[in-house]
Amino acid sequence: MDQRDEQYLRRAIELAAAAPAAGGRPFGSLLVGPDGAVLAEAHNTVPGDGDITAHPELKLARWAAQELDASTVAATTMYTSCEPCPMCTYAIDRAGLGRVVFALSADQFQALSRTVDAKRVPRDGPALYDEARAPIEDFFTAG
Repeated sequence: MDQRDEQYLRRAIELAAAAPAAGGRPFGSLLVGPDGAVLAEAHNTVPGDGDITAHPELKLARWAAQELDASTVAATTMYTSCEPCPMCTYAIDRAGLGRVVFALSADQFQALSRTVDAKRVPRDGPALYDEARAPIEDFFTAG
């Protein structure tokens, strides 16, 4: 991590600090292109949007996948005030971002917020393998 990384992390922290005044939770992120230009910024809007997925990291990953070509996406860096949650991490990986730099780790966030992990919904499975695999195999082997 260098001074430039710290500069962008400070901006992510500024976005997080401003989010509550805009009806959000204190999380902020920005996406920086390969030339160092800020491409997009976002903050958490979960309460205001009534959307449990309105995390800034997810919004920026979605934006990058829709608006940028794959080579540009792969050369971007996301700077975020807190380590991305599993939902956002998956979106970041699927979008193909090049790098993520975060300020607080998930453990540090949990200690500061005094939160506990969300209750896990019970899951049953796997089941009906032969039936379930057919559409997956068809899709990935169709040519």
